[in-house]
Amino acid sequence: MELRAARTAYAERAWQRAFDGFAAAEAVGPLDAEDYTRFAVSAHLLARFPDYFAIRERAYKTLLERGETIDAAESALWLGMQKARMGDVAEGGGWIARAARLVAQDGSDSRAAAFLKVAQAFDVAMAGDPERAAAITAETVEMARRLGAEEYAALSLHQQGMFLLQAGRTEEGFACLDEAMLGVASGECSAMVEGIIYCNVVEACWSTYELTRAQQWTAAMSRWAAEQPEMCSFSGECKVRRAELKQLDGRWPEALDELDGVTADEMNRWASGHAASVRGNLDRMLGRYGSAEEQFGLASRHGEDPQPGLALLRLARGSVQAAASMVRRSLAETHQPGRRIQVLAAATEILLAVGEPDEADAVARELGDLASVHRSPVVLALAQCARAAVFIDRGAAAEALPLLRDALGTWVRTRAPYEEARTRVLLADACRALGDRESADREVDAARAIFEELGAAPDLARLTGSDDLLSPRELEVLRLLATGATNRAIAGQLVLSERTVDRHVSNIFGKLGVSSRAAATAYAFDRQLV
Repeated sequence: MELRAARTAYAERAWQRAFDGFAAAEAVGPLDAEDYTRFAVSAHLLARFPDYFAIRERAYKTLLERGETIDAAESALWLGMQKARMGDVAEGGGWIARAARLVAQDGSDSRAAAFLKVAQAFDVAMAGDPERAAAITAETVEMARRLGAEEYAALSLHQQGMFLLQAGRTEEGFACLDEAMLGVASGECSAMVEGIIYCNVVEACWSTYELTRAQQWTAAMSRWAAEQPEMCSFSGECKVRRAELKQLDGRWPEALDELDGVTADEMNRWASGHAASVRGNLDRMLGRYGSAEEQFGLASRHGEDPQPGLALLRLARGSVQAAASMVRRSLAETHQPGRRIQVLAAATEILLAVGEPDEADAVARELGDLASVHRSPVVLALAQCARAAVFIDRGAAAEALPLLRDALGTWVRTRAPYEEARTRVLLADACRALGDRESADREVDAARAIFEELGAAPDLARLTGSDDLLSPRELEVLRLLATGATNRAIAGQLVLSERTVDRHVSNIFGKLGVSSRAAATAYAFDRQLV
């Protein structure tokens, strides 16, 4: 009776009732392989992870004792893969090795043999060969389909897509991911595997700046989660992804509300860490610097690198050299393309602020190279803004204008108001440098309206600063800056520390509403401040 009720609850996705039913049934006697899987999935979706691992381990032992070797190997593989995902690499590797031994002893094509190939593909990818990993998972897809194991086919297909993206084969990678999502939509997978595929596909979209797909699949994942109100695991990823989309399209209060609902759990520290990082960036853009510091610290404790947000926070607070040191370190160690794009875009702004135009130019050029690989309009717009900022800094504002006009069109079409406003500020810098004050003022007015609506206090403060806000010392610094002197040279002439000059330059940028040394110089001469 308990077992029948548990199976019914499982089919209805009533996870608590299913868990209780399978627990009651197991108290009477061991379950069969499929019921152990259902029991474990119910525990996982309720975020009862100690129970989940205990159930998988009991299933392994019971099935092995009954001579059901392949089913025992599957339990061992799930244990190993998910232990490793939590960071317990040694124990995870041990369970995978047990499964590999059982699969080898059996010697036949089986679901466990197909699943084992996926685990082995991960090792190949980690060793730096995503092409070979993609080839292994392609074989696994065919093997799983031959066996009628559609869940493993979808799991393998989505992993093949992830490996292809790592290898830079973007179109092929997304073709695999889209096909895997058809398997999810058709109900061929368990809810746990559906959640795994949803989360990884949306992550892939964000990492390659494929924002249209990100919006579509995030909406689909949200609907999927809403249909299972008892589900606790995967809900954090849903909320973080919705928050990222709301941040992008300017709904910042709603994004913060989404992040309030993200709680930490031992199975998925990514959601809590990434939520803190997203919140830190929102706080930084809103001018809540103390809260931003706390959130970036929390992100770091959960294993999430807070860069480049933390470096941009240092820049906003006037610690220009600290910002430069942070972003250079991040550039040296960040190789994942999606993360590197973020760091490169921030690095251009920071390196120009610290007076390193050649270094900023190299960074902007690399961002342009990545844009040509990813073929993403968003990455191209980031690269165009970076190159334009370098041109403006070097006094080549005419070359910046077409780049900025193209980028502005992308941000308007993408409905990314914050990036639109920042691009308008660069356009104002370029127009001002070319003597077109009327166009510059028009772009500033448009940017100001957007910043006011968003509540972007620091950006708004930079635009609304008036000429008489410069202190006598800042005027001295500006006069020397206008001669082309570096911060170090200015420090030597004024007998100040370089850090103090960094702070003065940052304040000058903010008060004059400019984003580069060349633009500050042009503004100052235009307004007869020097």
